Amino acid sequence: MASSRLPNKPLADIAGLPMVVRVAQRALLSRAARVVVAADDARIIEACEAHGVQALLTRPDHASGSDRLAEACGQLGLDGGDCVVNVQGDEPLIDPQLIDAVAALLGNVPEASMGTAAHPIGGLEDLHNPNVVKVVCDAQGLAQYFSRAPIPFARDHAGQPWWNDPAALAGHAGFAPLRHVGIYSYRAGFLRQFPKLAPAPTEALEALEQLRALWHGHRIAVHVTHDAPGAGVDTPADLERVRALLG
Repeated sequence: MASSRLPNKPLADIAGLPMVVRVAQRALLSRAARVVVAADDARIIEACEAHGVQALLTRPDHASGSDRLAEACGQLGLDGGDCVVNVQGDEPLIDPQLIDAVAALLGNVPEASMGTAAHPIGGLEDLHNPNVVKVVCDAQGLAQYFSRAPIPFARDHAGQPWWNDPAALAGHAGFAPLRHVGIYSYRAGFLRQFPKLAPAPTEALEALEQLRALWHGHRIAVHVTHDAPGAGVDTPADLERVRALLG
């Protein structure tokens, strides 16, 4: 509710419904057994309940969305291998199939405690934009690192879109920098332990909560899609764009 760029963002009207309700409705189109909004403001809870969306009031002092979901898991009695997917409340265009794909990672990659998504970056502007989070994966599709910096850094092709240059790829056709999509799946047992993990130096420096998991040796599986998800709502301009699409 205290978003500096868009005050009262969760309740912003989009074609007659609060944005957070729009997001929940998209999530309900996935294969999820249950969709619950976890929020720290009673006004959000009231708006959800007025439109038939289950919602839980959580503490206002959580350091991250993962910490907030850990409290919600406790309230819901979720634990062990239950799969929980964190959909941000400002994603009214979220694809239900993306939710399903990120959830499926945990069944397909048993060594992963978390799952997330990414898509190939199109140009240099996004690669060098610190607001665009990048991820590098290993051969098994597990995250090696997330950063706001341009990773991987092409030493011999700096300042060039090297992933579009066959000569620069030198046999690594199809390899491209990946933009991280802010959706996560967790095993509920791990999620409930997440707040007890000491914050990581990398997490503080990059302001990226997922680095806490990597710092402590947990693995994060990455679903790579070639379709860029609909952008979230961070600014008044974003809100007007989504209103035009859904109005």
